[in-house]
Amino acid sequence: MLTNRTFLLYVALMTVVVVASNVLVQYPLPGSIAGMQLGDLLTWGAFSYPVAFLVTDLTNRQFGPRTARKVVVAGFVVAIFLSVLVATPRIAIASGSAFLLGQFLDISVFNRLRRQSWWRAPLIGSLFGSLLDTAIFFSFAFASVFALFGPNDPFALESAPILGLMTAEAPRWVSWALGDLSVKILVGLAMLLPYGALMSVVRPMPAVKAPA
Repeated sequence: MLTNRTFLLYVALMTVVVVASNVLVQYPLPGSIAGMQLGDLLTWGAFSYPVAFLVTDLTNRQFGPRTARKVVVAGFVVAIFLSVLVATPRIAIASGSAFLLGQFLDISVFNRLRRQSWWRAPLIGSLFGSLLDTAIFFSFAFASVFALFGPNDPFALESAPILGLMTAEAPRWVSWALGDLSVKILVGLAMLLPYGALMSVVRPMPAVKAPA
């Protein structure tokens, strides 16, 4: 019973994170800093989504990769259903594809490194997962070549300085993707704090002994 409750808790946490991120990614940051428009660099979703890797890594640590994949799939199904209601279909498709592949990569990398230093598995797994997730999400959601998923966002396709550098320009979504990845890396580093704090509470189950 306790195991079932813990599993449902992980699924609920994953669902909340993904649905919130699907909404927040549609809102660029307001204001500017050092002459750069923050809306050209980031959306609010960059700050919330990395928490999904924390949920996945804690599940993987406690129950192993098989259960972690179940949490990802369960969270994906519920989150996509809700995302269609609160976001555009194209955002839902992009988010679902990026979520599944990014999280599965994180699970695989984490499991291979779980016997090394405590910080290696969650950090390296989330970095690889974030890189893949960002590339897939922003391409599917905004690139013209994937217009079959839904209409293009004119604002996202406008030219903008890459990361605020006036010497190079690209579609605004490319700058969003680079800014998003930068924040994900920073938040991924920050997520080591709660992960480390929870290690004594979220202990591996007896069956979780070796990478699989």
